Amino acid sequence: MKHIRIKVKAEAARERIVARKGVLEIFVKEPAQGNMANRRVVQLVAKHMGTSPSCVKIVAGHHAPNKTLSVNE
Repeated sequence: MKHIRIKVKAEAARERIVARKGVLEIFVKEPAQGNMANRRVVQLVAKHMGTSPSCVKIVAGHHAPNKTLSVNE
């Protein structure tokens, strides 16, 4: 199991992942309402890591832009 620190920017113009100082900045188009942005973050991180979305879980920061994810590879 691996832990990843991320910072999420919701409602971005385009989706992308940028690595900065040990933190992944993830830009998603979805709004930060109704868990939509969190679901999209999990999908993007899974694709980036080459694993399935069921292997990626948010362990801290569900309601904040700074989050910690666990990835089971």
